[in-house]
Amino acid sequence: MNGSVTIIPPNAAYDDPSAYHGTTSKRVFAYMVDAVVVCMAGAAVWIGMGIVGLATLGLLLPLQPLMVALVPLVYHVGLIASPAGATLGMRLFGIRVVDSMTGAPPSLAQAVIQIVAFYGSVALTAWLILIFALFNARRRTLHDVLAGTVVVNTEKRL
Repeated sequence: MNGSVTIIPPNAAYDDPSAYHGTTSKRVFAYMVDAVVVCMAGAAVWIGMGIVGLATLGLLLPLQPLMVALVPLVYHVGLIASPAGATLGMRLFGIRVVDSMTGAPPSLAQAVIQIVAFYGSVALTAWLILIFALFNARRRTLHDVLAGTVVVNTEKRL
């Protein structure tokens, strides 16, 4: 080991300001779509777990709230860590999440950090933390910075 440090330059494609143009408003609308999808999935899980709870004579019924609480985490992490790097709402509005250094889709660890930090920061600040995105050129939120990700425009839509 020679003690040298290798610096990897950010993806040059994301130096262009047009990669971030309009992403803030698109993220808001995409989240609204995702909230509807998550609510529908949560309702399906609630009903399904209710049926399972009844079939087991109430033995598994205490798991019902836990399973419903996992729906948003599984939805967001699963889709953001996918090769598309976007939830259904993000795909609809033509944006995706990428690794801020390489431009590749985020890793599973990055997706988990991003979503846990998102829900944690929103819960603690009542959505005010998202104002952070208005004060940087790449429109990154705090959870993007913590996860090492950035949201960019994409040509492909759902």
